Amino acid sequence: MTHTNLRLAVIIGSVREGRFGPVVAHWFREQAELHGHFDLDIIDLADTPIPLPMPPEPPALTPDLPRPESMADLTRRLDAADAFVVVTPEYNRSFPASLKAAIDWHYNEWRAKPIGFVGYSGGSGALLAIEQLRQVFCELHAVTVRDLVTFPRYYLLFGPDGRLKEPEAPEGAAKLLLDQLHWWASVLHAARNERPYAFT
Repeated sequence: MTHTNLRLAVIIGSVREGRFGPVVAHWFREQAELHGHFDLDIIDLADTPIPLPMPPEPPALTPDLPRPESMADLTRRLDAADAFVVVTPEYNRSFPASLKAAIDWHYNEWRAKPIGFVGYSGGSGALLAIEQLRQVFCELHAVTVRDLVTFPRYYLLFGPDGRLKEPEAPEGAAKLLLDQLHWWASVLHAARNERPYAFT
């Protein structure tokens, strides 16, 4: 299997006490390692303070924000990524405020890059949250891939050891998601290197 050195950032979107996100992210990391086409970076938003108050909007032709020094490592890692997978729960039919804040503090870092989703919740598997995230990332000139991984009633699907009780279908969904991400990441990486993306 040829290794392409594309970098995939897996973002754990929930910072809530008692969250299940790290369990899901660990499972997905294993799937990505088996897939073998990405260098992985697991970004846990709980590790970075992300303030809700934001500075004034920058001029349209320079869509970037002055960020707190505490966010420098997060910004660097987002910028270095060729693709993203967002691991998100669904809170009150939407995605966490921590995730929205992390997205809104950045702009150039998402542009012309593919984004996939892994969702978990008690009902739909975070489908409503993911559909809202697709709209947000479209506004930021990112490309969301069609297929996804969802875990409805996740608390019944994972055992106490964090392993899936019936892994076959989720593993197949993860492989399809990773295949699509790799295709888009390869194409968009080459395109970004050849010429600037027209966003104005």
